Amino acid sequence: MNAPTPHQHLAPVIAQREVPAALIAALQHRFGANCSTAQVIREQHGRDESAFTTVPPPAAVVFAESTQDVSDAIRLAAQYQVPVIPFGVGSSLEGHLLAVQGGISVDVSRMNKVLSINAEDLTVTVQPGVTRKQLNEEIKSTGLFFPIDPGADASIGGMSATRASGTNAVRYGTMRENVLALEVVTASGEVIRTGTRAKKSAAGYDLTRLMVGSEGTLGLMTEITLRIYPLPEAVSAAICSFPSIEAAVRTTIATIQMGVPIARVELLDANTIRMVNAYAKLGLNEAPMLLMEFHGSPAGVKEQAETLQELAAEFGGQSFEWATTPEERTRLWTARHNAYFAAIQSKPGCRAISTDTCVPISKLADCLLESIDEADATGLPYFLVGHVGDGNFHFGYLIDPNNPVECATAEELNHKLVTRALALGGTCTGEHGIGLHKMDFLRAETGEGAVDMMRTIKRALDPHNIMNPGKIFSL
Repeated sequence: MNAPTPHQHLAPVIAQREVPAALIAALQHRFGANCSTAQVIREQHGRDESAFTTVPPPAAVVFAESTQDVSDAIRLAAQYQVPVIPFGVGSSLEGHLLAVQGGISVDVSRMNKVLSINAEDLTVTVQPGVTRKQLNEEIKSTGLFFPIDPGADASIGGMSATRASGTNAVRYGTMRENVLALEVVTASGEVIRTGTRAKKSAAGYDLTRLMVGSEGTLGLMTEITLRIYPLPEAVSAAICSFPSIEAAVRTTIATIQMGVPIARVELLDANTIRMVNAYAKLGLNEAPMLLMEFHGSPAGVKEQAETLQELAAEFGGQSFEWATTPEERTRLWTARHNAYFAAIQSKPGCRAISTDTCVPISKLADCLLESIDEADATGLPYFLVGHVGDGNFHFGYLIDPNNPVECATAEELNHKLVTRALALGGTCTGEHGIGLHKMDFLRAETGEGAVDMMRTIKRALDPHNIMNPGKIFSL
């Protein structure tokens, strides 16, 4: 497998396409004040949470407020064969929204309406700019909730485009399982619909699954129909400290293999706890920790919690702390949700090179422990968190983006980790997507034949390569 070059994350070198003045004029005529060429707006839409730092911003930003707006913007861009890059809230980690070939950004954050709630069918239809927290706030009066929680308050459109998952995936699955239907604007500006609100369908190609995870390279989603779930009757959260990472991981493996229906189980290493304590003044025990949550009936939750506590004790788990009220649970989950920002603040001026491997649960300990040893040997600061219930974990290597030695070290560690995960039957990305950073890893994981098939689909649906070009694979 070819490793990314040490400076790849600093300046991807891809030819910029010219954005004609005539296109900018046409966009301004159509959208008026909703089309901006202001430098500060363009720069805001030319950055995400990835470590890529020197990509030029888009030439213009269109603030779409309807499906018709998206269609008109794409039709105009297609007329001039200019790239279109979707933008939600900018929380992606792999450079998905960067204008690596130039073009225009289409911001859908104003398309933020919950269009319909079908409580009897356990479905909801939303526009792409709705965020997960907004969605749950709007449907909580129905006694239902949307469980996918990637940590950041990401937009539903972005979560669908990257096939996100997060802390609840061990019980509720990922966006792949929870998106039922879509309205999509294609590369020609045509509006199509995929899927239905029915629980299953055998009608032709599964275009919904094709679009979910396509990272904006095949079309721009303008309506999304999701599964939603009854709020559990009882919810309990707990944290438990362990003498080692291995003990925490072995506890997780035993829990999953015994079939305990745990809703969340997150791993934080001692480095992460230390950073979070400094950031949020939490005073947690600075040792490897599992953060768990149980959903169900009061009796079921109690049984699950007792089973896990017994398992944890076998591996040296101690200092259990329980929370049953929403306020107490929020306090415990603050540690996990603040991990990324706590880490960034622990080293002023740094960026995080984030890994995203996922392996079969039986191989989790082998993959994780060897990777920890490699990271410790370099002396490079890092944090480690993981949705370990489904075999997914993240190192965040903290680097000075202007230090070529640190950059090269982080890339080497990432390369070794992905190589190990693939050898164990895993994947280079459990939830963040390919974007810019993992294109070489995709080839290693799937093989050239599969990537060529993806290219064939891309060329068929987007013959002029205008939909978020330069992501997932090169043409």
